[in-house]
Amino acid sequence: MPINNMNNDLINRRRLYFVGNLSIFMIGLGFAVRANIAPNLQHEIFDKIDLANSAALVGQALGATFTGFALTLLFGSALVDWIGMKRMLLLSALGYIIGALGLLLASYMPESEHIQALVFGSLLLTGLGWGAVEAASNPMVAALYPEEKTHRLNVLHAWWPAGIVVGGLLGVFIGRAGLPWELNVFILMLPAVLLAWLVASSAFPVTERVAAGVSYGGMFAELVKKPLYWVFWGCMFLTAAAELAPGQWVNISLSNIVGMEGIILLVYVSGLMFVMRHFAGTLANHLSSVGLMFISCLAAGIGLYLLSLANTPLLAFGAATIWGIGVCYMWPTMLAITAERFARGGPVALGLMGFAGGLSMQFVLPKMGAIFDSAKAEAAGGAANLATLSPEAMQSVVRYASVESFQAVAIVPLILLPVFGLIWVFDRKNAR
Repeated sequence: MPINNMNNDLINRRRLYFVGNLSIFMIGLGFAVRANIAPNLQHEIFDKIDLANSAALVGQALGATFTGFALTLLFGSALVDWIGMKRMLLLSALGYIIGALGLLLASYMPESEHIQALVFGSLLLTGLGWGAVEAASNPMVAALYPEEKTHRLNVLHAWWPAGIVVGGLLGVFIGRAGLPWELNVFILMLPAVLLAWLVASSAFPVTERVAAGVSYGGMFAELVKKPLYWVFWGCMFLTAAAELAPGQWVNISLSNIVGMEGIILLVYVSGLMFVMRHFAGTLANHLSSVGLMFISCLAAGIGLYLLSLANTPLLAFGAATIWGIGVCYMWPTMLAITAERFARGGPVALGLMGFAGGLSMQFVLPKMGAIFDSAKAEAAGGAANLATLSPEAMQSVVRYASVESFQAVAIVPLILLPVFGLIWVFDRKNAR
């Protein structure tokens, strides 16, 4: 099928789709790496700074990634037409390379007040790189495949869980082999270097908004004139919390609930997501994109609650399957809904959706950490008692705190059921 806004002599659609897949793989790998090293950051850095609040400090540090992600999407999406997809993706690769180098430096620095700032800054840079990927890759794929957005965006974002699987398995190997945990961070730089080389040697399309001749003013007017967009924006805030917060917290919490490496569960769920996202187009054709979101929220809420109750690996895998099925389609389908219903909104409409997801994490991850710390202190009979607990008593305290933090977020996707349900019914009536 011809690409109506490109010079076919210069644009290689298959190559660019690979570039998009690699960029999403890179940010998925980064997600796994952060989950892998979160316990190391807590025990080797933040416990030494503030033992009673170390989980909250980890949550804030991880939240810095999502702050960078949200900021890049907020501003980068409006600028991607101006600076170009090529430069945006080059900036993403640079953010991951410099951020990884900063984390490596922090791990070898002597204990000081500067380490915390360096960890925050390094994670912020990887977040900026993550946002640059979303700001460029989503409108790029929408422009490359305007006839099958839901399917192509879901397949594109299937490489997010693929990156998590690879990063998670490598993290398990590194841990069990007794290798330095910093090796996780070094691995993160490898796809970033490859991405930089591929992007530098490729030609890129313009966005759909530019190809259609819609002005900047028209792009923003599209969002102002359609309040339904902001309803979906609010939905994105909550669906991102249901999908991303538990995944980033899994290696700290589920390890304590189940007594196994939580990253293994995350790898399993990510493998499930990688496979299922390839069938998103078929499911959306039968249910509609909004109907698919309704089913997803129902399964996610049930799965998260069951995860908090799981006390054996078998029950954890069963609950994780339900949660994985629920969150599988959330992020890419919300983007597809935006691209389909608000096409004139261009990259700004897509970018603001991603901004909602990143903003959600900035609030939710520290909140999960605070809930964890509060429950930990409650179970110990006061924060002052934490340092006096035996290893066995501390394990029991942390297990209780882990359950509390997961149950708190389980309600989030259930809040959206009436919203998606009403829109789904309304759409079906109008289609008759």
